[in-house]
Amino acid sequence: MEKFKAHILVVDDDDGIRELVKEYLNQNNYLVTTSKSALDAEKKVKIIKFDLIVLDIMMPGKSGLEFTKEHKGVISTPIILLTAKGEASERIEGLGIGADDYLPKPFEPKELILRINNILDKTKHKDTIRKFKFGKIEIDLNKLFVLKNNKSIKINNTEKIILDKMVNSPGKIFEREEIGKLIKIDKERSVDVIITRLRKKIEENPKNPNYLQTIRGKGYVLWIE
Repeated sequence: MEKFKAHILVVDDDDGIRELVKEYLNQNNYLVTTSKSALDAEKKVKIIKFDLIVLDIMMPGKSGLEFTKEHKGVISTPIILLTAKGEASERIEGLGIGADDYLPKPFEPKELILRINNILDKTKHKDTIRKFKFGKIEIDLNKLFVLKNNKSIKINNTEKIILDKMVNSPGKIFEREEIGKLIKIDKERSVDVIITRLRKKIEENPKNPNYLQTIRGKGYVLWIE
């Protein structure tokens, strides 16, 4: 394993795409395991700790969205979804349930490599301790969890990016467009969905938030003391 950058699970029912991605990742010094279905992938994640999962959404049997929803709260492995071009609703849903990034088909293998590198770079910075506490909430951005009422709640890489930026700029109003650029989302509605999900994790009463508040007509702000 020392000669490989990371171990990646590629899940796609299309043999051609699966093998093409595997070959390209191998050429770029990644160890790759493949699965032709979400059900087969489930078996593998139970016995192997992967560094990242590349997951197709449209598959017979269990879809990539179903796999993500069921496993993102259990495993901390980053997930990149492969989506049909133009299916914005699937991308929004995928990010909302915990996926870290998405890539529309057809895609350039080089772009997949760049996205993989970007996520792995962000999730492997463990030298600096980055813990924050406000009220009854404790956030650990290295281990990707929120501790609320003695309960540990997983956060994904997208949520981590938002929290990291806001915690380090308390009281600053972040416009939706600004948040979108941070997490590479160009639709304001998608940003709203992610913020709503984040509130559920860090607020006692998400519908009446104390910390992550909406500034009407402007965006969002994190108030911490």
